[in-house]
Amino acid sequence: MLDVPALLAVLVLGTLYVRAARGRAWPPGRTTAFLAGLVTIVVVTCSPLAVYDRTFFWVRAVQTITLLMITPLLLALGSPIRLLLDTVPAPWLRRHGRGPLARALTFPPVVTLALVVPLLVLYLTPLYDLVLRSSIADGVVRLALVLAGFGYFWTRLGLDPTPRSDPHLVSVWIAFTEVIFDGALGLVLWLGPLLAPAHYAAAHPGHGPDPRTDQIIGAGVLWIGGDVAGLPFVVALFVRWARDDERRAKQIDARLDEAPATGLWWENDPALAERFRNRG
Repeated sequence: MLDVPALLAVLVLGTLYVRAARGRAWPPGRTTAFLAGLVTIVVVTCSPLAVYDRTFFWVRAVQTITLLMITPLLLALGSPIRLLLDTVPAPWLRRHGRGPLARALTFPPVVTLALVVPLLVLYLTPLYDLVLRSSIADGVVRLALVLAGFGYFWTRLGLDPTPRSDPHLVSVWIAFTEVIFDGALGLVLWLGPLLAPAHYAAAHPGHGPDPRTDQIIGAGVLWIGGDVAGLPFVVALFVRWARDDERRAKQIDARLDEAPATGLWWENDPALAERFRNRG
């Protein structure tokens, strides 16, 4: 099964990214991550997952977690915004990228809601039934999931220029908040009423799990799968945290080495003072 719009979007984005990265000192790991993110889109839209995404609840749940958590993380690891700014002048983006509106939209609680709310709206409102009946609604929801996830990972990873610069600990707390919401949604779907029962009863192929078991499996995918899919992000976050601390320590050491050996000039800077005492 081929999803032509998704496939065309992947080809266009992949071509533009590779052409922009070619001929410059662009880390190959970033290119690999971005292209891997595009591959995940192909997997969920043009593979057997796409064949059964309106037949089994758990298949749709796998697609949802992939598009919200895995695809955006890989795309964000590719630093596409930095590549865009290095390739295209984009004066409007440079001028407004750190403006009040951009800073408000990337405020940590707002970013957290942008990641959590799409799942709640999708599974706890009539939107889920509409997605199963309308290809247009399905495509819009898939795009919204990718954009919401990308906005989250873009601002939290900090590999690309962002409107805000928040402490790494804020990102850790946001990640734990997302885990709590995943668990709450999983419990609601596990113990709550069946979603779109008429649709799944009519679409059931006669094999595979019954609708209740199917939804329980899907609830587990959204709960546990969402947490597992978020582990690479947490690892990347701590790695970046450690690298930033190491870079900060090197900068302080350089300032201490270049400064006069006498006097208490460094006591005005707590970080420098602490580093000076540790060196002593």
